Amino acid sequence: MGTPVTNHSQAFVYADKVEKEELGGGVSRQILGYGPDLMIVRAWFDKGAVGAVHAHPHSQATYVESGRFEVFIDGQKSELSAGDGFYVAPHRNHGAVCIEAGVLIDTFNPVREDFLSQEG
Repeated sequence: MGTPVTNHSQAFVYADKVEKEELGGGVSRQILGYGPDLMIVRAWFDKGAVGAVHAHPHSQATYVESGRFEVFIDGQKSELSAGDGFYVAPHRNHGAVCIEAGVLIDTFNPVREDFLSQEG
């Protein structure tokens, strides 16, 4: 799985000091804090960028900071914009298409160790 992860992030995480990770396809992310049971991630999407349908064992709650997204969760879809949010239960298929460039704030329980092992 890669490099073992630390227990938690620093107590204070400053966005201007955390490098954005380019994921390709018009998507990038920045990890803003984590501990064993929680993680928060900011994800930028260009217009037309796709968060491919996938599933993982983590609970996920997401806040739409800006932009517009068509979000798919377990066969249902909805258009969401700034101020909206969604929840994905563990092991549920989900994904998104960005209709208008924007930012999602994702929270995960437990920590997404796969995100941390890809850093550095």
